[in-house]
Amino acid sequence: MAGRSRGPRTVPLPSAEQASALVKQMRGETESNSNYRTKSLKIHGPICAKCGREFDASSLNQLTVHHKDGNHNNNPPDGSNWENLCTHCHEDEHSRGLLGDYLSK
Repeated sequence: MAGRSRGPRTVPLPSAEQASALVKQMRGETESNSNYRTKSLKIHGPICAKCGREFDASSLNQLTVHHKDGNHNNNPPDGSNWENLCTHCHEDEHSRGLLGDYLSK
């Protein structure tokens, strides 16, 4: 019979590497943006820019990179948009705006 559907068309799924590359492309991430944490640690050192706490290899996972302008795609090679913050200071930095908005209402 003409025009009769033969069922759904199957499309092969991408590999894990292809899927990861596609997600990065959709997010606007480039190779230069993908590893800014490592770059920030090399530039600024394993120290929280706010409280001054120093981190060693066993506690380095508690140190995060804060984008000063809030744009995670703005990753200049000189690290001028980054500051390393411990998880507590990073949370405080992001909650300040929320608290200010709440109190101004």
